[in-house]
Amino acid sequence: MGQAPKSNECNVDGIGAVFVKAGEFGKKTPVIREWTTNPLKFAKEGDVLVCVVGATAGKINLAIDCAIGRSVAAVRPEESISTELLHYFLKSKVAFLRSGSTGSAQGVISKEDLGSLEISLPPKEEQKRIAQKLDALLDRVDTLKSRIDAIPTLLKRFRQSILAAAVAGSLSEDWRNAHGDAIDGRKLHDLLRALHEKAGGHARGNASDPSDEAHDLSRDDMPPQWDIAVLRDICEPGRPITYGILKPGPELEHGIPYIRVADFPGNKLRLEGIKKTSEEIDQLFKRARLRAGDLLLSIRGSVGRLIKIPAELEGANITQDTARLSISPTVSTDYVYWALLAESTQRRMRAATRGVAVRGINIGDVRALQIPLPSRDEQDEIVRRVEQLFAFADQLEAKVAIAKQRIDTLTQSILAKAFRGELVPQDPNDEPASMLLERIRAQRVAAPKPRRGRKPISST
Repeated sequence: MGQAPKSNECNVDGIGAVFVKAGEFGKKTPVIREWTTNPLKFAKEGDVLVCVVGATAGKINLAIDCAIGRSVAAVRPEESISTELLHYFLKSKVAFLRSGSTGSAQGVISKEDLGSLEISLPPKEEQKRIAQKLDALLDRVDTLKSRIDAIPTLLKRFRQSILAAAVAGSLSEDWRNAHGDAIDGRKLHDLLRALHEKAGGHARGNASDPSDEAHDLSRDDMPPQWDIAVLRDICEPGRPITYGILKPGPELEHGIPYIRVADFPGNKLRLEGIKKTSEEIDQLFKRARLRAGDLLLSIRGSVGRLIKIPAELEGANITQDTARLSISPTVSTDYVYWALLAESTQRRMRAATRGVAVRGINIGDVRALQIPLPSRDEQDEIVRRVEQLFAFADQLEAKVAIAKQRIDTLTQSILAKAFRGELVPQDPNDEPASMLLERIRAQRVAAPKPRRGRKPISST
């Protein structure tokens, strides 16, 4: 058997501060203080658990009586050392432990790093006071953190409430009342249909009929001056709603860029990930080429994602998992963008989504999507108000991110202050830490020595 590891070392530096090293990773300290080479397989109440493998390496928690695996180390403090204090101390060292972790796929905290940690040891009574003070302060920090963490969800609801008000007409109600009955979306709808008729009408194309009961927008859901338009009516004549390339072929270094659903997660375009196909394949699907200002809607997999095409992707193509929307110049593209992202429209898309392995919405349902249609002037006013309120939400979100960073820094600052001896007042009546340390040393000297295994007898 291998040599047993050394017991915890106690050191006193030149100015009298007392340090005690934490126990080595994966080694057992029984009640009789005997070290063995066997991994600790059971933790007991009073141990501090440290995750030492994987994405959560460095996570710290207090133990109950339980079995533990090789991905967890249990640090068992001396009886004279507060478990709560050791728990907080290890929390203060998470960044250090993670910085030294090894492994490419999974981080691994070494037993050397864990075993080399040194803790400033205060008197026993002061340990209790420090732990109690940390309990109170960090509980307040956790309360603040939970409130801060809830704000992104509230902001998401805030944005959706803005869009709900936008497509219901309540966001611009005061503006509409100020402009009287001359503002009429029904006239705009008539104009859009007339433009399509003049261009030869809508070609049926290769599309299934719209799903029953999926498109349920009612005139009762909007102001009387508005109308219900289907998406194909508000697209530009001659540029119908269509999907793109079926099989882009091998990725090329030079060629025609094409956009996939994976290129715009969270409705944000990632230019760096865009792939290229050949000019021959692009030519076969030239009907789906993009122009700056077009909208691109995901129709398979993650249905309902949406982006507006920037100028640098003029002439790019798309895949069969996306649908190009070229909005008529008589309609605000930005208004249609926000209307498509509104939860009521997203709900109608979900109602029309079909499939098992790969779910999607057919192009016929995309063309039949209903959009509440106000006048062009009211559309522009709605866009102005939505963007103003979204900008406010973005600013608040940025402040929340800064606040979260400061809270994380605050936690580490409080822990550091505690282990510098600055968190609670010193009490001259406390038993000095040096006497506590001497007692620990005496207990170790009196403890039975660990038994060593005999070397195996050679067979030769």
